[in-house]
Amino acid sequence: VGKSAGINFIINSEGADFLEKTGLSEELLTYSSPQDLHNNLPQMLISMGGDGTLLETLYYVKKTKTPVLGINLGRLGFLTHATDSQIIKVVDCIKSGKYKIEERSVLKINNEHHLFEANSFALNDFTIHKRDTGSMIIVDTYLNGEYFTNYWADGVIVATPTGSTAYSLSCGGPIIFPETNSLVITPVAPHNLSMRPIIVPDSSVISFRVRGRGESHMVSLDSRFTVVEYNHEIGVQIADFKFQLVRLGNFSFIETLREKLKWGLDYRNL
Repeated sequence: VGKSAGINFIINSEGADFLEKTGLSEELLTYSSPQDLHNNLPQMLISMGGDGTLLETLYYVKKTKTPVLGINLGRLGFLTHATDSQIIKVVDCIKSGKYKIEERSVLKINNEHHLFEANSFALNDFTIHKRDTGSMIIVDTYLNGEYFTNYWADGVIVATPTGSTAYSLSCGGPIIFPETNSLVITPVAPHNLSMRPIIVPDSSVISFRVRGRGESHMVSLDSRFTVVEYNHEIGVQIADFKFQLVRLGNFSFIETLREKLKWGLDYRNL
């Protein structure tokens, strides 16, 4: 489809290996690292999979402002709204410029131990979580250097508006419209029932220090996680660049909420 439409592709090396196994004999230009992609910077990056696959593209595009279009091969698909059956329509929209770009906030973490190294960004959320099924952890939390509270809980989530429909939502957090300049802090199974999700300005620097009976806890950025020893201070804030998300046609966030979350559906008539 792409070749016949006059579009040249550079393909992730893992995807190219899969295509070759299907009998594709054409030689493919591939990339396997952000630098490979930056050396052949595309006009648009297309992610084929679920929302998790699209989240992984952040590692490759970072500050390049390369727009990313998601084609949904998964299930729910908040970020990936086009489907594989619409591929011809997708190509036509790209060629004719019938799409818009939404700028989505990106989280970054600061830590003296350089957690996640060059991949220290997240489109959805940053989480702190206990490692085992034992006792809860204590998360000392600060906003812009000022003491905020202690979360006695299984963990804490900091979500962007994009991530507000993900893990944070399942833990009782609010849905935030993508263009809202805010972050949500959502506790995971808090011991104190008065602890509720709170929305803060995205200009905030949120700092954490974790205590507990064990020796370590987990932290994650989107789907990536690592183990951290207690008493390491971790700062979370908005990155100095935006993720460029492609939307085709007359995309509506409100319509997506109704469709994906089945809002307004009268189950009595099913």
